[in-house]
Amino acid sequence: MSVKSSLETEHTAMAKGLNLPISPKQSVELSKCLRYKNTSYATKFLQEVIDMQRAVPFPTFNKDMGHKPGMAAGRYPQKAAREFLRLIKAVEANAQVKGFDTTVLKITKIVANKASTPQTGGRKRHAKKRTHVEIMVMEDAKKASKKNLSSKKTESESKKISRTNLKNVRQGEAI
Repeated sequence: MSVKSSLETEHTAMAKGLNLPISPKQSVELSKCLRYKNTSYATKFLQEVIDMQRAVPFPTFNKDMGHKPGMAAGRYPQKAAREFLRLIKAVEANAQVKGFDTTVLKITKIVANKASTPQTGGRKRHAKKRTHVEIMVMEDAKKASKKNLSSKKTESESKKISRTNLKNVRQGEAI
């Protein structure tokens, strides 16, 4: 059964990660940090988190958490950042298949939900953390229109060039 969102239109692309082995709390904080950002910014930010150069602020789930440079409570959720980076690359690929310009994609919806806990066997029963993550992107209308205007200019210039090349070919000159 597929669930449709009210945000889903022909101008959106989506990627889902189900039962990811990452912490739901870290996923919620990462999604707060990345919501309404560009995908290029998000990939750069997540790579810096993986390299432990930039911390993710934890305003909600911050019990017994130390300060990080430039913010109050924060951490480096590397495992969650790897999964988010994988999903953002997937949603960019989905957008490219739909014919969107991947340089102006904006994350409109990013949701992290707690998934079901798997039943473990044996004597030591430890619960593994699993999370569902859903990312939806949309082409940024302002930036896309600017790029379309510049591409229309280049199309008209390329038509002029092709016309002159065609005239040269008809006259027998080499291109």
